[in-house]
Amino acid sequence: MDESTLQGAPRELFTPRLRLEHPRESHAAVVMESVNASLGELGFIAWGQMPFTAERAESFCRRNAERVAKGECLIYFAFDRETGAFVGNLDLHSFEFEVPRCQIGYVADSRQAGRGLMHEAGSALLQLAFGLGVMRIEAWCDARNHRSIGLAERLGMKREGLLRAYERDESGELSDQVVLAKLHDDIASFYNAFPHPLPD
Repeated sequence: MDESTLQGAPRELFTPRLRLEHPRESHAAVVMESVNASLGELGFIAWGQMPFTAERAESFCRRNAERVAKGECLIYFAFDRETGAFVGNLDLHSFEFEVPRCQIGYVADSRQAGRGLMHEAGSALLQLAFGLGVMRIEAWCDARNHRSIGLAERLGMKREGLLRAYERDESGELSDQVVLAKLHDDIASFYNAFPHPLPD
């Protein structure tokens, strides 16, 4: 597994309710609307500290598209297949190809909360990563970001530790980071534990 693996990843993913696609500059308008509507929930996101202008949204989408094209990471914007509404953005980043491992990140549109859509999207990204050959997927969350930690745990990721005073948050305060992870072997262990179909 190497950078070329990422460049060969599918441009679109489909789940029962969602379409996930690589970012494009044409996404700028919906991204700007989403960020500005969700600012109250983006306190732990570096780029979510101030409203997006049209210019900033275009730059954000263009920069993310360039990162995908270079094989630095995989980024997907998720849309409701029925309504076309923007649901959030997710990414696989910080790849260490020799292991191989990576991290997952996700930022939801707060207007879509409570529908399980980010769980659906996150599950699709985990499945993609394992399908590409990743053996370990991590989520690093600010210890105060209970919603982010909760989503990681619903995705089957296990808490592995707490990094105390690990970095400074957007206000300059030292913050703790919770590290969660899911291994490819976790999937095999689950199915080995239940070799027969599970009852409904």
